Amino acid sequence: MTLSRTERTHVFMLGSRRERLAWGALIAVVVVIGYGLVLAVDPRFFYIDDTESGAVPNWLQLGRIMREGQFPSLVLDQWMAGNYPVEGQGGLWNPVQMAINYISPSIDNLTLLATVVKLAFSIVLAWGVYRVALVYGARPAWAAVAAASAPFVGFTLFFENTSWVTALMGTAWIMNAWASSVSYARGRSGPIVPFAFLYLAISVGYVHAAVMAGVMIGAVAIGEYVHQRLWRPAARVAAVGIAAAACGAITFLPGLLTSSVTWRSGEEGTFNDNFLTAPWSETLTASIPSSVTSIESWTGETTASPVTYIAWFLIPALAFIAWRRVPDSLRELTAPLILLVFALVFTAGPSDIGPIRWPARILPFVAIVALILVVVLLSRYGTLDRLRPRLLAASLLTFVLVLRAGSSGPELFGRHVVSGLLIIAVGGLVVFLAYRFSTRAAAALLIATIAPVAMYQVASYDPPFDKWWLPTSQSEADAGFPQWQGATLQLGNRTLTETSADSADDPKLPWHSQVYGNSAKIMGLDYVNAYTPVGYEDFSNLLCFEHEGSTCSDAFRRLFLIEPYTGKTFADLMRLDRVVLQKNQYPLADARDAPAGWEWVTPPTADSARQTYVLERINGLIPANTGRIVATVDATAVPESSSADSEHVRVTSIDGGSVVFARLAWPGYTATLNGEPLQTKGLADIFLYVDLPPGTTDADLAIEFRPPGQKLGFVGMAGGVLLLLTLVVLDARRRRPARPAQSPPAEDTAADVTVESSSSAANR
Repeated sequence: MTLSRTERTHVFMLGSRRERLAWGALIAVVVVIGYGLVLAVDPRFFYIDDTESGAVPNWLQLGRIMREGQFPSLVLDQWMAGNYPVEGQGGLWNPVQMAINYISPSIDNLTLLATVVKLAFSIVLAWGVYRVALVYGARPAWAAVAAASAPFVGFTLFFENTSWVTALMGTAWIMNAWASSVSYARGRSGPIVPFAFLYLAISVGYVHAAVMAGVMIGAVAIGEYVHQRLWRPAARVAAVGIAAAACGAITFLPGLLTSSVTWRSGEEGTFNDNFLTAPWSETLTASIPSSVTSIESWTGETTASPVTYIAWFLIPALAFIAWRRVPDSLRELTAPLILLVFALVFTAGPSDIGPIRWPARILPFVAIVALILVVVLLSRYGTLDRLRPRLLAASLLTFVLVLRAGSSGPELFGRHVVSGLLIIAVGGLVVFLAYRFSTRAAAALLIATIAPVAMYQVASYDPPFDKWWLPTSQSEADAGFPQWQGATLQLGNRTLTETSADSADDPKLPWHSQVYGNSAKIMGLDYVNAYTPVGYEDFSNLLCFEHEGSTCSDAFRRLFLIEPYTGKTFADLMRLDRVVLQKNQYPLADARDAPAGWEWVTPPTADSARQTYVLERINGLIPANTGRIVATVDATAVPESSSADSEHVRVTSIDGGSVVFARLAWPGYTATLNGEPLQTKGLADIFLYVDLPPGTTDADLAIEFRPPGQKLGFVGMAGGVLLLLTLVVLDARRRRPARPAQSPPAEDTAADVTVESSSSAANR
């Protein structure tokens, strides 16, 4: 088949299959080495903040629920943090995440668990970047440079690799979806693979990943239409995106349809408070490894870590591109250019667009797309012609970078100067290798510098998050904490605890007596206190709950107030067995009289006695066979069965009455009385209850919970799968070879083949 000049060039640049596999293997090796060097500097680097206090404990609890043969839904004693379909980031519909959940309880070393999961996704991310660079025509060596750099760009290294693991997962799936979507649009593969990657990206439950998956598919569809000047490839890509979105909608529908009762109900409108927004001027620090950033975060108006760093060679490399020839490729590079523009505009603000906040979360896409564009342009138009002016231009670019880094972190100006000098020196060696030997040698040297730079950054800068110093193993956590049975509520505030230490053995740390975040889930204990980004607004207002389980000093008084309709305290309505009070928040609490029906008890361990007071019910634990019924008004109720998602009760109410349950009145509950619908209500807008009609005698009251939007989600899944099957059939028909026609005369054969090849090239 006759190939055009452009096509011959692209085949050459893609390299042989063996070469592509070799560079792909090297990428994985570099990522592993990078992780090893980082761990040598900080063994807990991949297990801090949200990873140790949120994600990993969630994996453990979800895995235990799955091993009991149940699909995770409500965890009732966790109250507002126990609605997993609403939380979204449990990945309940993501098969890879569910596999991680299922395996997690078997791994005692939690630092190892977090590190291995993040390492695996960093490799998946790197391979995805490699594949994208290849499909746009990068040489394997240059594509490998971008790929090996991707897991260690500043935001990914200091935010996602440390804390926000779901963001890392989403980005990894998106990059592979991107590569597969381009291959599908160009007829090299079918629709199943891009669909699978897109669905995995959406069903992770990270809203920014879902947004970027949609933007990516839109960009690829537009880009392929511009590149090929054919509408069908663009339509195929868009259809795959629609199918994946329809299947993934079930991940977000419960949260969206429950938002009216959560903290998210007030997240309306658009505004900018500059928190985690990234002005475009930060681009000028993208190649200085020592640079800090003017992005405002939890560390103040300046984030004292190199979170906008991309790669030390990225900006200087621009001097070695033959820019006059670049317009020839702009049509084919439409998709990455659209993505880069979108990411730059989005990350610059506003800080909040409804529930979508903190736009700097998209910085990894700025870095990755910039890397891809640069290595593609170097592969196509890299040149050493007129070398001296290019070396001068690269040096001037480096000088500007140093000055910009000095404006963000003037106290580190000496470091920036050293970084600039090293960039010039090592960059000069890279140019020499390219000039004297080959671009492969130059790329190999660039790849060799990636892991040491990451090691230097981790050794020199702290992430913008706190280390909670939670126990690093399940056995260690169990051994040091009271193994309390029953439902426990802790009243305390994490800001009043000591959470900074040199090691997890520091006796000032609260983790042998108190729980914050999801630390109780590590031990499998039934604590109300847990981490939630969603919350249930009225319940959180009752005890002034924070997202990580802290409460205010007035929570103790509120807990034992009498609810007027039932005549019971809120502690009774919550069906609590125990209340733990932080001494720093409630000094001398045990000197006051215990509430009626409760008594002060001696904490079982020295650490817990030093930091907490404990109240328990005088009559012991509430029997498990009573279901979740906590109050009746003018009615009698006998529990028959109770599970996380349902209650069956025999009820009688001659004149009409009510039955109250120790359940939050989440949207999604339905009730029937002898099969007839009954309205569910919220007592104090918190506790689920139903009113029984007069004349109710020995009736069957059934309470069922189904996450709102689940039926619609299943319909979306069915529609998405049907659309995918349609695309598979159409793709099979497109690939089916045409029935051979009668052989033409010998003298006409060559001419016909040439025409057919030209036609194929035009439609490719």
